[in-house]
Amino acid sequence: MNKKEVFKLAKGFRGRAKNCIRIARERVEKALQYSYRDRRNKKRDMRSLWIERINAGTRVHGVNYGNFMHGLVKENIQLNRKVLSELSMHEPYSFKALVDVSRTAFPGNKNMTPTPKKEGLAILV
Repeated sequence: MNKKEVFKLAKGFRGRAKNCIRIARERVEKALQYSYRDRRNKKRDMRSLWIERINAGTRVHGVNYGNFMHGLVKENIQLNRKVLSELSMHEPYSFKALVDVSRTAFPGNKNMTPTPKKEGLAILV
């Protein structure tokens, strides 16, 4: 990488990392390593977020995430986790229909009851 490209990529860095070529080259190289790594981590983080949202949506209807997904696979419903997460947040009635389909497809879904709400001091009394 030549000097011009290094300084172009180092724009916005603090201290001598933006105008001293030796330091700028090191910082730019490290920044590129971080960006490469974090492009993969971003995908991982988003998938976990989608799973958490789906799990929260299914537990409202008395089904856990694993059984819900198993029921969808058995019914050959091929919606990805991103779409399921959006449905659980913005389209609760459509999502409930999917939960019902999953519940009929997999018998393990019928036995779980929603966890009771905990009241602050009522538990202590």
